Amino acid sequence: MSGHSKWETTKRQKAVVDAKRGALFTKIGNQIAIAARAGQDPAMNPSLAMVLEKARHANMPKANIERAIARAADKNAAAMIEETYEAYGPAGVGIIIEVATDNKNRTMPEVRHTLDKNGGRMADPGSVMFQFSHKGVIFISDKGEEALMTALEAGAEDASEEEDGIEIITAQTDLMKVRQNLIDAGMTVTSAELKYVPNTTVPVEGEDEEKVEKLLDAVDDLDDVVNVFTNAA
Repeated sequence: MSGHSKWETTKRQKAVVDAKRGALFTKIGNQIAIAARAGQDPAMNPSLAMVLEKARHANMPKANIERAIARAADKNAAAMIEETYEAYGPAGVGIIIEVATDNKNRTMPEVRHTLDKNGGRMADPGSVMFQFSHKGVIFISDKGEEALMTALEAGAEDASEEEDGIEIITAQTDLMKVRQNLIDAGMTVTSAELKYVPNTTVPVEGEDEEKVEKLLDAVDDLDDVVNVFTNAA
């Protein structure tokens, strides 16, 4: 099983642009604030360690990271909550949307409106989720047969070479262990996080592909949305 899709590649490229304009920092800051509630020491809090790594790769300023962590202990700050929405897009593709928000009464209508405006619709809970598995996904910039073998020896369930590196799939509970094994083996880990990986993909092309990409971009651009996953291929 591989989580690769053109959307995943596009997201990695888009993250560079987002970071330059600061939009990505807001999204990551919200994730840090939520993760830090379970403890502010990344050595004891794997969730915080993962999002801090994401922040570093996005070149998020240290001051922004520290402010986001401090929000977790600030009793006067609005409480951040995580929500997961399910949706369908053009051509019947499944979409899972993760948000971090201080006001779900604002966020859900925004997501619903964006879906409706771009040919998608909200789905009932569970109607899309079963099409995905929650997995650890690691990306390394290394390429080649030797790097693929190293990934499998590190404990990966699956590994596939993409245009800009190798995508590695792990069990949820093995994510941090495999990540550390790869680092110890000299691999360059550029991201490591939990994602919803499609069990099977839905091919889209032509006008449908353009519609799906437009919808995914519009949802991903919402301030409270931190992740968008799809089974579109």
